Amino acid sequence: MRIGDLAGESGLTTKTIRYYEQVGLMPAPPRTSGGYRDYPTEAASRLAFIRDAQHAGLTLAEIRSILALRDSGESPCSHVSDLIDQHLEEINQRMAELRKTRIALRDLAQRAADTDPASCIDTDICRIFRQPR
Repeated sequence: MRIGDLAGESGLTTKTIRYYEQVGLMPAPPRTSGGYRDYPTEAASRLAFIRDAQHAGLTLAEIRSILALRDSGESPCSHVSDLIDQHLEEINQRMAELRKTRIALRDLAQRAADTDPASCIDTDICRIFRQPR
């Protein structure tokens, strides 16, 4: 299968497919006598896996590590499970940080609503950020 056909089937651009080859996510395919890439049919499922893993938040390096395990004949499932757990923990931490930020911004929004801009004195940059005394 030529790269244009693979791109059409996978929904990716030819540039993306070449990039995936360059960074080691896709093995270099054999070439035709005319020098064209000749992808095997399983290349489409590999690209679908890469796309799905990216949508789940995995980095290209993490995806490469999964593919390396599979390519070496090992099952990558426990590695994938560990990566998913790590990403879930990171998301939980970010969500906690975002909740704290939301609380702080709500407080600032209330202060902003209660602040008369004319009351800012020359020594204040903006009274909204100054804690009330």
